[in-house]
Amino acid sequence: MIKFLFWTGCRHGEAFALTWGDVSRECTRISITKAYASRVRILKGTKNNKRRVFSCVQGSKLQSLLAEVKPDSLDPKELIFKSTTGERLNLNILDKCWRAHDAGGYRYSGVVTDLADRGIVPYLKAYSTRHTFATWAIASGASPEKVAYWIGDTVQTVLKYYCHPDVTKAECPDF
Repeated sequence: MIKFLFWTGCRHGEAFALTWGDVSRECTRISITKAYASRVRILKGTKNNKRRVFSCVQGSKLQSLLAEVKPDSLDPKELIFKSTTGERLNLNILDKCWRAHDAGGYRYSGVVTDLADRGIVPYLKAYSTRHTFATWAIASGASPEKVAYWIGDTVQTVLKYYCHPDVTKAECPDF
């Protein structure tokens, strides 16, 4: 799921809500129409009620990731990203996967904490996935209009928060 967040700029709640019914058969189109609000445990519309379709090309990292985790017997209501116990992911579970945490007398290293400790990427907070995607997309030549559509935001927000003076020097880590 962490790769998915970096590769789509999807809000966490939107990823928590995704089902296989939201993804095309060939895993090249993702319909983002809902979000899961972890704190109140409800399924709702996206943050600004914008519905969008995120497309990717056959053979891309994103398409390959979805095809790899796609179950053989497909239930359109089945969640794409689940906990190890099969439950819906939420902010608490994401945080535990992201950063190091202790449980049952054992220290689990989080994915991003581990990568940062090994010097592979700088440490980023979980919400940075969206910012990294948008900044990287603009640095790669995508128009602010396209980026705004992909992340479900306004062009003004994209220009204000993701178009830095040195954005062309930015690189998205390849996880």
